[in-house]
Amino acid sequence: QVQLVESGGGLVQAGGSLRLSCAAPGRIFSRYAMGWFRQAPGKEREFVAQIGWSGGNIYYADSVKGRFTISRDNAKNTVYLRMNSLKPEDTAVYYCAARRRSGVGYSAMLYDYWGQGNQVTVSS
Repeated sequence: QVQLVESGGGLVQAGGSLRLSCAAPGRIFSRYAMGWFRQAPGKEREFVAQIGWSGGNIYYADSVKGRFTISRDNAKNTVYLRMNSLKPEDTAVYYCAARRRSGVGYSAMLYDYWGQGNQVTVSS
């Protein structure tokens, strides 16, 4: 069983910033694309961002483009999501995920492993 361990969520005011981190086992991290998804109450899990195994091939959802930045440190087996200019509509549980196959994975079904989820709440 592969565990992805997330940290960094919390409560922030609108316009503020947070950084999420997700650590993965080294035996898979360097070979997997890493993604971030989020799920708000009563809504489906939605794609936020993905980064390829080498740090290239970066994709964002239109709703976060220009505000969020995904990055990875393969030496630390960790992927990050820097979230700036946060809005109340960004409030959700955020999940990191790992995907073995190449290409962009907009659907949660295309990911192999998941983190436990981390609450991000943006107050107005």
